[in-house]
Amino acid sequence: MKIGLSLSAALLLFGAHSASAEPEYLNSGQILPTTLPFSEAVKVAGTLYLSGQIGNMPGTLELAAGGIAGEAPQVMENIKTTLEAHGYAMSDLVKCTVFLADMSEWGAFNAVYATYFPAGRFPARSALGSTGLAFDARVEVECIAAK
Repeated sequence: MKIGLSLSAALLLFGAHSASAEPEYLNSGQILPTTLPFSEAVKVAGTLYLSGQIGNMPGTLELAAGGIAGEAPQVMENIKTTLEAHGYAMSDLVKCTVFLADMSEWGAFNAVYATYFPAGRFPARSALGSTGLAFDARVEVECIAAK
């Protein structure tokens, strides 16, 4: 009987919390033009879902020069800037998905990616190869942050 009451109470609390968590559609305009047909992030309760970021120079659709060597640090800086614009930090990331135009560049990307997190505190992550990314980017990264 106690288990049933506890489960019911938990469901009531969860249901009340979920119903009040209206999504917020966010665009800071700091990284991508706000005219694109998607939000740079959507916040639901304490979770922030970032759209995929590429290594573009802030405020433009021009990619950082140098292929993966230039785009990898730029994409990570873009993620950091987007997080900070919405009150989050790199330490709040819990999941990232990496899309690479060429899986042979996985090591080069990892070398940059690892510098953005303290050792042992990496978000969960997936990485996949792609036959093409927006604007001919070498890398795209989408992330989820939580507080």
